[in-house]
Amino acid sequence: MELNLEFGLFVEYPSNETTTQAQIFKDSMELIEAAEESGSEGIWLAEYHFDPSRSVLSAPITVAGAVAARTKNVKIGLAVHVLPLRNPVRIAEEVATLDHLSEGRLDFGVGRAAFPRIYRGYGANYAESRERFDECLEVILRSWTGEPFSFHGKYYDYEDLSVTPTPVQKPHPPIRIGATSADTFELVGRMGYPIFINPSRVTTMMDLKPMIAEFHEARRKAGHTGQVDVGLRIPVYVAETEEKAYSEPKYSTMFQMERLVRVVKESINQEGITVGDDRRAQAERLESLTYEDVLANMVVYGTPESVVDRLQQLQEELGITQVIYEVNFGCNVPLEHQIKSVRLLNEKVAPNFK
Repeated sequence: MELNLEFGLFVEYPSNETTTQAQIFKDSMELIEAAEESGSEGIWLAEYHFDPSRSVLSAPITVAGAVAARTKNVKIGLAVHVLPLRNPVRIAEEVATLDHLSEGRLDFGVGRAAFPRIYRGYGANYAESRERFDECLEVILRSWTGEPFSFHGKYYDYEDLSVTPTPVQKPHPPIRIGATSADTFELVGRMGYPIFINPSRVTTMMDLKPMIAEFHEARRKAGHTGQVDVGLRIPVYVAETEEKAYSEPKYSTMFQMERLVRVVKESINQEGITVGDDRRAQAERLESLTYEDVLANMVVYGTPESVVDRLQQLQEELGITQVIYEVNFGCNVPLEHQIKSVRLLNEKVAPNFK
C-alpha cells in the first residue's frame, strides 16, 4: 500500500449570517496560521463571485499575497483561478509576482468554473469558456518564457509582448487543472497536467473511479509519461470521538447539501452546459441524500484512527496523491472547531501517510 499523501487545507473565506466580512478575513487567516503551525503542507484558496451568502473570496491572488506574507513554509495554491474571466496577460503578471512574493511556494490551480451565472455577472458567455480557457493558458505560458511573443487567437490578440516579471519557479509554478464534470477528466488527461478534483456533484466518492481511470488513459494515449498528481478536495472533520465528529459539522454539512442542490438546479439547461452533463439527474440524486448517506459516501468524518482508515481506502481505490481537506463544509462550523479539527488532522492523521 502506498502511504505518501500530501495534505493541504482548502479555504474559501466563508460567509454566514453571524460574521461580518471583516471578521471573515481575520478568522480565515487565523485558521491558515493554525494549519501551518500544525504541519499542513499547503493552503488552497477558493474563488467565488456574486455569492455573498457563500464567500468573500473573489480576489484570491490578492489574498494569496497576504498569506505569503503571514506564512513561511506552506505551499500556496489557487483552487482554482477562473481563467476565462480575466485578461491572460494580466493573470501572468500577477501570478509571477505572487511567485516572487511567496519565494517560489505557489501552485497555480486553474479552471473554468462549473456554473454559468458567474460568467453572466462578468458579461461573459459560458459557452465560450472552454475555448477561452485554452487560449488563456497558452498566453500565460508564453508570457512566462521571458521572450517576446505574439499571439493571434479567436478571443485574444497580442503583438510583440515582453511580460515581466517571470516566475521564480522554472519554467513556471506547478500547474494543475480543476475538474468537476465528467467530460473534463479526459481533457485534462490529454493536456498532461495534474488534476484537482472537486467531487461536489457526485453522490459517492467511488463514482470518481471511472473518471480518474479515463484521465489516466487519456494521458497515456496523448504520450504523457511518469507519475502525475491526483488531488482530491474533500470534506474532512476530525474530533476526539465519533459522536463529536458526526454531530459538530452536521448542520453545516446539510446546509451545504441543500445549497448545492439549489445551485445545480439553477444551472439546468443553461447555455454552455454539455449534453453529457445531466444536471437535472445530479440534482435529483443529491436531493435524495440523508446525512447518513453523506457520512458514508461523500465526506470523511471521524476520530483520527477512523479517518486514517478511510483515507487509506480512498487512496487505494482512487489512486489519489493529495488530500485538499475542507473542515468547514457548509460555512457554518465554528472557528474553534475548525482549528481543533485541523490540528488533529495534521498531528494525528497526516503522519500516518509519510
